[in-house]
Amino acid sequence: MVPTDTNQIDAATVALAALGWTLGDDDRAARLVALTGLAPGDLRARLGEPAVLAAVLAFLEAHEPDLIACAEATGTTPVRLVAARAALEQAA
Repeated sequence: MVPTDTNQIDAATVALAALGWTLGDDDRAARLVALTGLAPGDLRARLGEPAVLAAVLAFLEAHEPDLIACAEATGTTPVRLVAARAALEQAA
């Protein structure tokens, strides 16, 4: 499902940036796969789904150091990452 609401599009953009940051570190990427159950193929196939993007942000939210580091690296704030997760969960 492709989001059409502007807030959902912004949330999806934030989540995709966070996913890119997460996958940039092999250990963190392996932890994402292990904790979410999303295999790399599933992740690629379902990238446009709000539930998958929300799961990525929830993964970061569960470990505050990663949440803060991701926010800094992607030029946003932890609050915006959390808000994006909430918006994506509503859309799912």
